[in-house]
Amino acid sequence: MSVEILDGSTVRSFVEDEGAFNSSVDGRFAALDADHDGLLTYAEMAGELMSLRVLEKHFGVDDADVQPDELATLYHGLFARFDRDGSGEVDRDEFRAEMREVMLAVANGLGFLPVQMVVEEGSFLKVAVDRELGQPAKAA
Repeated sequence: MSVEILDGSTVRSFVEDEGAFNSSVDGRFAALDADHDGLLTYAEMAGELMSLRVLEKHFGVDDADVQPDELATLYHGLFARFDRDGSGEVDRDEFRAEMREVMLAVANGLGFLPVQMVVEEGSFLKVAVDRELGQPAKAA
């Protein structure tokens, strides 16, 4: 992990650089595709979805008031956003499209004022910052 300074334009510029963005997203897709069939199942994506900590309230701990079945429903709903054709699997194009939307939403949320944040090595945000600074990107 590292502390970085970024704003919405850092992320937006990364997303708009189709080559850099697709390369990073494709790398993450390949890492998740455990059986190398070119498709992601819910089981292959579950860990990644859960790492988003969408209900986190206390530094890495999900809200204790949420029942496990509610969390499962939430994570299946997130998977469904990636699975745009409803096939039960996510192909590379679906993954790219949803990651593009997610990253643009992050860019819009960050706005135009620089913020300091902790980012994980290899994360899309770290790749965006390194790209802006002209540093070689590490695998996502």
